[in-house]
Amino acid sequence: METLTLYQLNTLVRDVLQQTLGDEYWVEAEIAEARVAQNGHCYLDLVQKDDAGNHFVAKARANLWARNYQMLAPLFERATGEKLRAGLKVRVQVTVEFHEFYGYALNILDIDPTFTMGDLVRRRREILAQLEADGIIHDNQALQLPRLVKRIAVVSSAGAAGYGDFCNQLAHNDYGLHFEVRLFAAVMQGANVEESVLAALAAIAAEADRWDCIVIIRGGGATSDLSDFDSYPLAAAVAQMPLPVIVGIGHERDETVLDTVAHTRVKTPTAAAAFLIDLGAQQLAALDALQRQLTLHARHQLDHARQRLTHLTTLLPHYFSSYHERQLRRLAQLSLRLATAPRQRLLTGRHRMELLHNRFTQSARLRLQKATFKVQAYEQRLTALDPTLLLRRGYSLTHTSDGRLVRSINDVHPADTLHTRIADGTITAAVVAINENENKD
Repeated sequence: METLTLYQLNTLVRDVLQQTLGDEYWVEAEIAEARVAQNGHCYLDLVQKDDAGNHFVAKARANLWARNYQMLAPLFERATGEKLRAGLKVRVQVTVEFHEFYGYALNILDIDPTFTMGDLVRRRREILAQLEADGIIHDNQALQLPRLVKRIAVVSSAGAAGYGDFCNQLAHNDYGLHFEVRLFAAVMQGANVEESVLAALAAIAAEADRWDCIVIIRGGGATSDLSDFDSYPLAAAVAQMPLPVIVGIGHERDETVLDTVAHTRVKTPTAAAAFLIDLGAQQLAALDALQRQLTLHARHQLDHARQRLTHLTTLLPHYFSSYHERQLRRLAQLSLRLATAPRQRLLTGRHRMELLHNRFTQSARLRLQKATFKVQAYEQRLTALDPTLLLRRGYSLTHTSDGRLVRSINDVHPADTLHTRIADGTITAAVVAINENENKD
């Protein structure tokens, strides 16, 4: 087997490729890296990922020489609004080149911007579809802006001219409106847009009760940087913010996912300021209209009151005369009542005293009669119980010498001295014998 030098082998590979492959091919790929050298050439790394989008399945270097780059790059950016950058999917016309020293590479001859535009639109549609599926795409739009927006949380770059224009326009509005503005600084272009803006929104949400709305503005900058705002995490955060979000990050013809989910979309930072000033002007106009209505109503009420006062003034003498007559009649009635009332009260009192005297006399007589009858009944009962009456009937009372009444033979003993009381005197005797009744019953 013949041994070749590396150069000879690479030359053989180059010749085979030139003889085998056609002159030009259209290739779809994703830009993994893009860099422009000082000599004007643009060097790209093109890759293809698997269906899941997790792993590379192919990779190639691509060269866009300065002459073609200066012609194709502006056309591509005007058509898509994007610069050639990492993350974009492109359809490019290439020739295959194999150099003995530099190896395999693709030379880009043309770029199809419609393919990239379609991919950007597809990606935005996918994000919007996911927001719709999650049920949050219209959440922020459903919030109500306060009638008068005064406290504004701004997400913008600290040194951006657009932020300065926004604040200057608010501060020097034609209506004398005062706004409280606080900047929550964030990166508005480049690789850290999503992370930085999310951090600013989280800081605002932590003190949401201090603010009326959120304004996200990006002054100036390339149109190509707008794709940084086509981010699902960023769009989901804006959609679910507890405050209405006003977005002014692009030009009138540009629209990002953030514009779709925000409460209000305006063109520029100055347009955002004009929107807020217009809200305040509307409220001032409403207040002016209300003031005019109140003034007219107050004037009408005052005129009505004056007419009524004039009418009452004409009626007052008549009312006073009628009132005076009524009071005179009332005084006369009171005088008559005062003149007759004491006599009547005296007569009434005397009549009442007579009634009470008669009632007390009759009551005392009845009570005395009842007491008399009661005493007589007691006397009859006492008379009936008098022992003297019993003695007169032939009964007697026998006592022992110590005064005990004899009721039974057991109360005396032989030789006891007994005293028997009868109606006309007392008999003293000695007990000779004690005989018990044969039939006790």
